[in-house]
Amino acid sequence: MLSFFWLRCLLKMVKENIVVPEEILSFCCNGLQSSHHPQGSTSPPRAREPGEEVPGAMANHSPARNPTEVQMSQLVLPCHTNHRGELSTGQLLKWIDTAACLSAERHAGCPCVTASMDDIYFEHTISQQYINPPGQRDGKSGVCVGQVVNIKAKVNRAFNSSMEVGIQVSYEDLCSGKHCSICKAYATFVAQGPAGCKVKLKPLTPQTEEEKIEHSIAAERRRMRLVHKDTLKDLLTSSPSETELETRDGSVAVPAEKTRVESVELVLPPHANHQGNTFGGQIMAWMENVATIAASRLCHAHPTLRAIEMFHFRGPSQVGDRLVLKAIVNNSFKNSMEVGVCAEAYGQEMSVSRRHINSAFMTFVVLDEEGRPRTLPMVAPEPGDGERRYREASARKKIRLDRKYVVSCKQTEVPLSVPWDQSNKVYLSYNNVSALKTLVAKANWALAREKEKVRMYTLEEDKFLSFRIEMSVCITSSRAFALLSDLRRRHEWDRHYASAELVQQVDDDDMIYHVVSQTLSHENKPQDFVILASRRKPCSKGDPYVVAFRSVTLPTHPASAGFTRGETLCSGFCIWPESEEMSKVAYYNQATPGYLNYVTTNVAGLSSNFCATFEACEKFLLKNKEDLIVRL
Repeated sequence: MLSFFWLRCLLKMVKENIVVPEEILSFCCNGLQSSHHPQGSTSPPRAREPGEEVPGAMANHSPARNPTEVQMSQLVLPCHTNHRGELSTGQLLKWIDTAACLSAERHAGCPCVTASMDDIYFEHTISQQYINPPGQRDGKSGVCVGQVVNIKAKVNRAFNSSMEVGIQVSYEDLCSGKHCSICKAYATFVAQGPAGCKVKLKPLTPQTEEEKIEHSIAAERRRMRLVHKDTLKDLLTSSPSETELETRDGSVAVPAEKTRVESVELVLPPHANHQGNTFGGQIMAWMENVATIAASRLCHAHPTLRAIEMFHFRGPSQVGDRLVLKAIVNNSFKNSMEVGVCAEAYGQEMSVSRRHINSAFMTFVVLDEEGRPRTLPMVAPEPGDGERRYREASARKKIRLDRKYVVSCKQTEVPLSVPWDQSNKVYLSYNNVSALKTLVAKANWALAREKEKVRMYTLEEDKFLSFRIEMSVCITSSRAFALLSDLRRRHEWDRHYASAELVQQVDDDDMIYHVVSQTLSHENKPQDFVILASRRKPCSKGDPYVVAFRSVTLPTHPASAGFTRGETLCSGFCIWPESEEMSKVAYYNQATPGYLNYVTTNVAGLSSNFCATFEACEKFLLKNKEDLIVRL
């Protein structure tokens, strides 16, 4: 075997540009070969073919990992904890931001900066103030010293210069082997080239079914982020402008001014990231710290952070900047409070105006010894901006509750319909399109029937039976999208539709229809439906046109005695361009067990003769493909 003496000699001679004698070179090479091959073997190592297993190594047949995936495991040490010996939320935010940034830079191949961090809901509280008997560990207690935090981050989708990174956080008890989820979050990162200019990102190709679902729904989440502010404005416009203070028995309102916190931090080199800007995770940790102080001043106890509404980074800061962090309790509800927090930056000169760096809203609760939320004192807002923040906090709470209800509705629960109103319209639309995209991304579709150009597939999964019918049509995808998204024309090709009335034009992409079917129910009455139709154009090349349908409830159209109110769980069209004049049109329908009795005849599905109905659909598309004006 080649000794380190000869190796050092060889390296020194090469470094000093000394010609290496052939005998020494040959000796060294033979020594290197003998260190990797059995004695007597003189042949060089053979290059392995791609995918070939290493001889003698354990076979690994697991699917290839997403190249952007980053896994981080952190042992919780005393320096990571708060005064209760539990992992501080600020430290967790630093780890989350680091893992997400590393994943984003793996895909971009260049520096990336945090643009935003979506709402974070802590499934398992990391700073819970349960008081357990000595020697007893509560199953719901927070993450403590000696436990491990596991973070997995990977890019879900890349857009032009930004990308969405999905983050999953769990903790592991090394003694018991117990694993528990802490939270799930989505972060948006922007790739930056030289001089801070934006970089166009390469597209990401999802491989697994889960990745395909996340990739498809990422476009919906992006859309939801962009319209969130407008949703809040619409809700405030429709609500009374006067501030009505909540009343609670025996409770005296605390002036919001008493909860105000202002703290300054000097950005030092340890606070900077590898690009020289202030580390986004550090800013979020500082913001969480002042928000906790503000919440404590209201309740005079140690609060528990339950949710963080989107961190939105408005601009960078650098080493040497002063960061001013401000927090105040905006509103106090019965068992929770909202704290508004913002970060501003300025340089050495106080005369220079401060730059708004970040803002967020955090929801806190206070738990008693048994882990139940305590009743909190009321807040008396300041006139002017204080009253505005008070009303906005109430609107945000309503949006959160509506969104939680929409997202948490189990598809096996009855009724399937969700009440529609101004506050939850964005999330109903998101849920509608996301449910269809999730169904489209499923991998186990089985071909059940093929007749000429029409193919029908089925998917049996848990308690659901889903159908997919597809064909290629000589029509542009945009024209097919326009025709199929207007339910008022459905009766022209589906004989089970009697009529469809547009009852509300929510926006350019969402409409609500009242549909009457000619099909009779088991009560010998015609069925009617209130259906939300959500349309989406392709977000990027390769995406389909999407038209999603789901049942909703409208107070203006309650169930009537003359009809049997029907419901559709998840159905709709996806249209892919195959060429300039050809499109692949696919219809999807998901049915629950109680719904299967009607799946061959109800309005949300196709007729009993699927192929015949879809052939009629093809004739309808061909007949109207040259129309210059399409009713929408």
